[in-house]
Amino acid sequence: MPGLITDRVCAEVDDEIVVFLIGMRINKLWKIWKWLPVAIAMPKMLKELEARPELGMLSARGHFGLRNLWSLQYWKSADHLRAFAHAADRTHLQAWQAFNKNAASGGDVGIWHETYVVPRGALESIYVNMPRFGLGLAGTLFPAKGHRSSAAKRLGQAGR
Repeated sequence: MPGLITDRVCAEVDDEIVVFLIGMRINKLWKIWKWLPVAIAMPKMLKELEARPELGMLSARGHFGLRNLWSLQYWKSADHLRAFAHAADRTHLQAWQAFNKNAASGGDVGIWHETYVVPRGALESIYVNMPRFGLGLAGTLFPAKGHRSSAAKRLGQAGR
C-alpha cells in the first residue's frame, strides 16, 4: 500500500495548533434541495484552503455517513480560522449566508462545529501501520522511541 508507514511513529507540532471539526447532518433525506447546497459547500472551501496554504489550514480529512458529513481539520491558529470564516472574499462566508437564508429554519439540515485550541506540548499521537493521517499530516513525524516511547513521555508526564 503506497504511503504506508509500518514503523511506530508519533507526530509533533512546533507551536499551538487548532483542531477544528465541522459538519452537517441531514435530518430530512427527501429534502435534497435543502441539504445538497450545504453538502457541496465544504468541498469548495477545502479546495480553496488547500490551494492557499497561507490561509492557515494545515490538513483536512472528510468523513461520511448516511446522514452525517464532517471534516477533521488542523489549523495554524484560531486567528487564521476566524479570518477565513469572516473574510468577505472567501467561500465560507458566502456558504454561511446561503445556509442562513435557505436552510437554517425548518430543521431539514443541521450544521455544527467544534474548535479546540491545543497549547504547545499538550498533545500526543501514535501511528502504526498507517499512512500519514490526522496530526501526522499537520505536524512532523518522529520514531516513537526514547523520550517519545509512551503517551506519558510524549506529554511530558512520565513519572507522575
